[in-house]
Amino acid sequence: MILVTGGAGFIGSNLVAALTARGEEVVVLDWLGSGEKWRNLDDAILAGLLPPDSVDAALALKPRAVMHLGAISATTVTDGDLVAASNLTLSLKLWDWCAAQGVPFIFASSAATYGNGDAGFADEETPEGLARLRPLNLYGWSKHAFDRRVAQMLQLGRPRPPQWAGLKFFNVYGPREGHKGRMASVALHKYREILTGQPARLFASDREGIADGMQSRDFVSVTDCVRVMLWLLDNPSTSGLYNCGSGQARSFLDLTRAVFAALGLPERIEFMPMPEDLRGKYQYFTEAEMSKLRQAGYPHAPTSLEDGVAAYVRWLQAR
Repeated sequence: MILVTGGAGFIGSNLVAALTARGEEVVVLDWLGSGEKWRNLDDAILAGLLPPDSVDAALALKPRAVMHLGAISATTVTDGDLVAASNLTLSLKLWDWCAAQGVPFIFASSAATYGNGDAGFADEETPEGLARLRPLNLYGWSKHAFDRRVAQMLQLGRPRPPQWAGLKFFNVYGPREGHKGRMASVALHKYREILTGQPARLFASDREGIADGMQSRDFVSVTDCVRVMLWLLDNPSTSGLYNCGSGQARSFLDLTRAVFAALGLPERIEFMPMPEDLRGKYQYFTEAEMSKLRQAGYPHAPTSLEDGVAAYVRWLQAR
């Protein structure tokens, strides 16, 4: 049995669907709430579904691997105590359990740990390399805090799981993210806007030298993210902190045009001012360095932005 925390969420539910499709027994640790989040699990056969505060009961089931994707992931969240408990303390508890029980531990980090990108996007795992990063928000800090503690424990020779792998997910888009609201991908927001008959709206640039819509991110299909996690699960000798992106930055204009193309509609794009709560906290460029994962033996090429968006639009239209 495999335990997936956050298994009803965006990336987690896609992982659960893939695991159960290949015959794995999966227990999910997550909240469903009172909305439509339960629909994320409609393709999965579950061995169990428990709330996050029942983590001890989930671990008592003796999973053969823990895949830890549960987190408070909103970049605008301000409750530091809640974020620390959910994103740091729980992660440390799961690490210690996996180390003591000899169970592989695969967990979600985030590209938010890179902050504004001034220190680059190299997926270093040494204490010295990680110390150079400066996250821009509480969520990024919480992920970075766990990455740094892992690096410290490794340096000190503390017990570790037989396999550990942290994935710094970049800008993920794809099926089963509808419950995320404002934090859903730009691809989904633009799809919904376009279907209303209104122009697609993008943030205007508030940085000199960068044109409106030319803010660039490493957009990565959730299908590729799941493929990486399954490969790690199937290659238990591989441990480390790895970027999980496409390896190529693309502009928000590129993404929006891909949505129009997938819908077969003419482009209509407008720009709006950057929201006050994002000023100074908005990443203008991200691009995953993927050489480390490649050197570890990962064999698959990334899905192109155009192909990934087209597949996502087809999925949305079929719902």
